[in-house]
Amino acid sequence: MSDHDTQGADGSDALKALALGCLDDMQAEETIAIDLAGKTSLADTMIIASGRSQRHVGAIADKILQDLKAKGYGTARVEGMPACDWVLIDAGDLLVHIFRPEVRGFYNLEKIWGEDRPSAHLGG
Repeated sequence: MSDHDTQGADGSDALKALALGCLDDMQAEETIAIDLAGKTSLADTMIIASGRSQRHVGAIADKILQDLKAKGYGTARVEGMPACDWVLIDAGDLLVHIFRPEVRGFYNLEKIWGEDRPSAHLGG
């Protein structure tokens, strides 16, 4: 059973901080966070980041999944791990997309979800 869906804003902020910390630790590139509150019921925040290779994408995803579980958020749903071109982690109030750069450019989720938020860039 997972209780992270009902934690409210504080839980969402903690979840976002945990994921951003993992991405930073794992040297993910071009990390952005997009506020989805009021845009969709899918999640409150979407984070998009790039890994340098399939192996790097997989390692970043593994780190996030391990830390979520260790911090009591349960087991997040994950898609794309075998290929590691695009891994999606669904942690309830938080969606994390980790791409290889070529794949990220093709799907261009930033434009779909965050084109009105140029200040969403966190570095990279």
